[in-house]
Amino acid sequence: MGLFLSTFINKIDKKCRVSVPASFRAVLAGGDYPGIVVYDSFVNESIEASGFDRIEKIHALIDKLEPFSEERDALATAVLGSAIQLAFDPEGRIILPPDLMEKSGLTDTACFVGKGATFEIWQPEKFEIYKTKAKEFAKSQKGLLTFRGEAR
Repeated sequence: MGLFLSTFINKIDKKCRVSVPASFRAVLAGGDYPGIVVYDSFVNESIEASGFDRIEKIHALIDKLEPFSEERDALATAVLGSAIQLAFDPEGRIILPPDLMEKSGLTDTACFVGKGATFEIWQPEKFEIYKTKAKEFAKSQKGLLTFRGEAR
């Protein structure tokens, strides 16, 4: 599977439809589900999205926890219970769920941010604020990324 890369801003129409970037749809092509899975991000004030295969991997991790544990139940409820499958229409658009739009502050534009195996959908101004903070933090953490011992 490919990676979700780059940042795109697309308009949201009055019916809450937004076009998923073509490069993101290309990453998803060939999957078992013709669309994406979205849920409220645990990390940011955004909507997190991925292909169905990613949700299957998260399920497998949750399923390894003790069957009746509080941790397993909380994670299954928070991630799997809130995940929504969104199919693409013929133009490559999805209909954003109103509750997720409200939580993320989305109104008339959406900022799609590639993050490798997942992507996020942000309110553009909120993303710009976050991006500035993230870049500063990333600069202080750049030593974590190293090619030591690997061929470049």
